[in-house]
Amino acid sequence: MRYLGLAAALMLAACSGEAPPAAVEVAKSLAPGEYAMTSTVTVFRSTDGTPPLSKAKVGDMLVTKACVAADGTLDPAIFAEGTDKCTATNSYMRGGRMSLQLSCTRADAPGQIMPGVDGKFTADHFEGTATTTTYLTGPGDYTLTRTVTAKRIGECPPAAPAKA
Repeated sequence: MRYLGLAAALMLAACSGEAPPAAVEVAKSLAPGEYAMTSTVTVFRSTDGTPPLSKAKVGDMLVTKACVAADGTLDPAIFAEGTDKCTATNSYMRGGRMSLQLSCTRADAPGQIMPGVDGKFTADHFEGTATTTTYLTGPGDYTLTRTVTAKRIGECPPAAPAKA
């Protein structure tokens, strides 16, 4: 009886005249070019009970830009806070899913600043959540969560000429 009901449902679906939904093409990587990312702080709190070593506030919105290389690698600078210098320590971008772990340094904050990004992407867009946790050698540790949305805005600007 169960199989009869399933067969009837399949026949009705086949006779409805509606085309099956088109498969969504999953990007293999981000398209090379310059991306503009908008991030909004959704959570910000001290983790060591001292004033956080960041000027961020919940609700702050920031636009940053960075390039995606020809091999689909996203410049981690797009996730940097202020003048932080960031490098990717681990990244996964496959099947429309992205997971990045970064390590950042800040001139006035000895210790580790560790952003992590989880999200999804298409060929020219990505969105997700970036969570930063700090492990500083002094006071000021914090955790910061941002929603992020980025889209490709064009070609990367030419590299600055090397100084002689």
